[in-house]
Amino acid sequence: MNRTPNNNNKIYRSAWLLGVLAISMFGFAYGLVPLYEVFCEVTGLNGKTAETAAEMVETTVDSGREVKVQFLGRVGNGMPWEFRPSTHEFEVTVGQANVTEFYARNRSARTVVGQAVPSVSPGLAAEHLKKVECFCFTQQTLEAGEETYMPVKFYVSDDLPADIRTITLSYTMFKVSQPEPTSSTNHLASLVGMSP
Repeated sequence: MNRTPNNNNKIYRSAWLLGVLAISMFGFAYGLVPLYEVFCEVTGLNGKTAETAAEMVETTVDSGREVKVQFLGRVGNGMPWEFRPSTHEFEVTVGQANVTEFYARNRSARTVVGQAVPSVSPGLAAEHLKKVECFCFTQQTLEAGEETYMPVKFYVSDDLPADIRTITLSYTMFKVSQPEPTSSTNHLASLVGMSP
């Protein structure tokens, strides 16, 4: 089979176009995550909550305004825990502190470390549900067969939009493959100039 210069040019051009297409697809996939985060922020669909404790600030307790807060708990794939809210829902007064608990039990024969990831629905309510104390701020370790109740102290800020009457706080408990170093490990690492 004889290749003519015209055929070689077509082959090189096709290979070049396929290479550009592959690089473009990689760039699009890489840029999709930040674009999705911007989209969620603009539309209020993100449902992300703060990863650190909120301070209990002076808010107006609106005794005439109550909001239903629902609680959901589930485990991620491969997590051998039973995990659920102690109470599935209750009415809260806007601006007033509330406490609820989640139950967790390690059903495996070994120690397991878990990390809860919260989500709030509707997404617009996420910035108004303030967690003062939450087990989701740190990793949780349960020995084989151990069970515990983990508290969540929260309040709903008084600037919650009036059309939001129900908020769902959902947690997914994931198994942690690399537990956070203990404070003594952090201290030792800082002494030798390394990050843990």
